[in-house]
Amino acid sequence: MVLECGVDETGRGSCISGIYASACILDPAHPIEGLRDSKKLSARKREILAEEIKQYALSWCIAQASLEEVEQLNVHHATLLAMKRAIEGLSIRANKVYVDGIHLPEVDIPAEAIVKGDDLIPAISAASILAKVARDGAMLEYHEKYPQYGFNSHKGYLTKAHREALKKYGPSPIHRKTYAPIRELLVGKDNEQIEMFE
Repeated sequence: MVLECGVDETGRGSCISGIYASACILDPAHPIEGLRDSKKLSARKREILAEEIKQYALSWCIAQASLEEVEQLNVHHATLLAMKRAIEGLSIRANKVYVDGIHLPEVDIPAEAIVKGDDLIPAISAASILAKVARDGAMLEYHEKYPQYGFNSHKGYLTKAHREALKKYGPSPIHRKTYAPIRELLVGKDNEQIEMFE
């Protein structure tokens, strides 16, 4: 039996925390209906499907690249690292890996990158859902810790409300300091401090 693994990430475009990636090998004997790009599903539907995926998939793994790794490696390489960890974290070895997008992590399994794969390949859709649900859960926890930023609504992406909160409160410890808009805020803040003491 050919074991196909789907891989996807979430959090790449965010300006907080690390990158989440998931790898999933679905069981052909237990097809799961409703799989598609996680961004096109409601939060409740994603949660329901995530539980079904965890129950019926042959193997699945959710992995991360930390905030520190994003800062040190850059977002692109941290994303590939999270994907690699997810693939290597599976309890069984896949024969083929399908990754959403155009870039592939370095793995010793035949792999193919597929643009919009999260809407085309069920295993990628499943991985997309698992990663999204895991990250959204983390965002709710961050919201409890830093409620002034509204992570529960924008999930760390740079919306108008998020920009306004950043201008008012400055970056939190989980903001990516190497991310251009955050870096600009920090530079501006430093300049203000310098002016105050001149």
